[in-house]
Amino acid sequence: MGGTVEIPVWLVVLAGLLALFGLLDRVIGPSVRWFFRRRINRAVDRLNARLQLKLQPFKLTERRVLIDRLVHDAEVQEAIAERAEETATPRDVVQEEVEGYAREIVPAFSAYAYFSIGARVSRWIARALYRVRLGAFDERELAGTGEGATVVFVMNHRSNVDYLLVTYLAATRSALSYAVGEWARIWPVSPIIRAMGAYFIRRRSGDTLYRRVLARYVRMATEAGVTQAIFPEGGLSRDGRLGAPKLGLLSYIVTGFEPGRHRDVVFVPVGLNYDRVLEDRVLLSATLDAEGKPRFSTGIWRSLWFGVKVMWRRMTGAWHRFGYACVSFGRPLSLASFMGEERADPVAELGDKLMQRIGAVIPVLPVSLVATVFRDNPDRAFTRIDLKLAAETLRADLEARGAHSHVPRHDFDYALDVGLRILVMRRIVTKAEETYRLNPAEAGVIDYYANSIDHFRP
Repeated sequence: MGGTVEIPVWLVVLAGLLALFGLLDRVIGPSVRWFFRRRINRAVDRLNARLQLKLQPFKLTERRVLIDRLVHDAEVQEAIAERAEETATPRDVVQEEVEGYAREIVPAFSAYAYFSIGARVSRWIARALYRVRLGAFDERELAGTGEGATVVFVMNHRSNVDYLLVTYLAATRSALSYAVGEWARIWPVSPIIRAMGAYFIRRRSGDTLYRRVLARYVRMATEAGVTQAIFPEGGLSRDGRLGAPKLGLLSYIVTGFEPGRHRDVVFVPVGLNYDRVLEDRVLLSATLDAEGKPRFSTGIWRSLWFGVKVMWRRMTGAWHRFGYACVSFGRPLSLASFMGEERADPVAELGDKLMQRIGAVIPVLPVSLVATVFRDNPDRAFTRIDLKLAAETLRADLEARGAHSHVPRHDFDYALDVGLRILVMRRIVTKAEETYRLNPAEAGVIDYYANSIDHFRP
């Protein structure tokens, strides 16, 4: 009964550390958390003072709380009950499945990560790759957007750089919450994307329960005034054209909306275009599998090799940025006004109307203009003077149809030089003596860039 029990020193030290940690957490922890929470709240207040579209409390709510609110929402609980009854599955099992969906969807927004890191990195990368320009927009009309309403930026999807470009240009207005696809769920990208406030979606999921959980989250965020950014096309354009709208996210926003009862939603059309899309050849070479999903012939090594070539050119002084990247903002559309009229299919009509407004503000850039001239005359050899005359005629025709042309430095000769230089450097156009001709092997690439402004033509 009076024997000696020996305890290893490491176990005693570990127990002491755990006891100390518990004491600190109980006694000092609340004060420390209060101190940092106070500093964070002050920083958010200073941030909101300079933002046109304020950060809403919903966006700043702790992720765990948002997940619980979503899982225990009345509509989600109803969906859980229906699934449990349909499949004869215990309700607890279905609720656990829904919690997995909620953890996958709900972001973990960090104002510090977004504005101090994300916006600055987006600005650095965008300006390192392109000459970034702001195209057509009405400052007075945009300035009044969002007062008492939820703002949703809707844009065409040309490149994965779209996220960086719009984040950089909109950083002085608000923090955008993007809907991102499965590509962003891989580690270490997913934690960064979540901290930036993006929410994940399974674009092709046919699971009704998942769709109902996602729809409820989108409506909760919209009703709370969270500024969002969505790509109605649903994915990158694989041929350069402006695609037809996918109506999933739009239907979640529109379903159940009642003017006067719910917070208004204002859609702001955004048109993007590039002199060079980094993924152009990858997109053009994509194939479709048996389910109709695109499969891209690229990988990590190919991307790394591209990065190495860019770095080498920068080090050797042979670096040229990939031309111009331009963003234009169109005329906002109020959902309350739109829904104030009787419509047979409001979601489909809204999708078509938004795509029309997006298309109307896609800027015409030097490469797209020059590419259209060569696409229309595939067998012709142009002198520079002939090419300039054809490009000027085309530009005048496009502008007469409402297009906005970005002419660098307000010098059309310089714009023509930019377009030609990029196409010649990439061997899409060949130069022999004083004439330029389309390289037949690159006709697909010429089509891709010409297609970006094709919707302006009859």
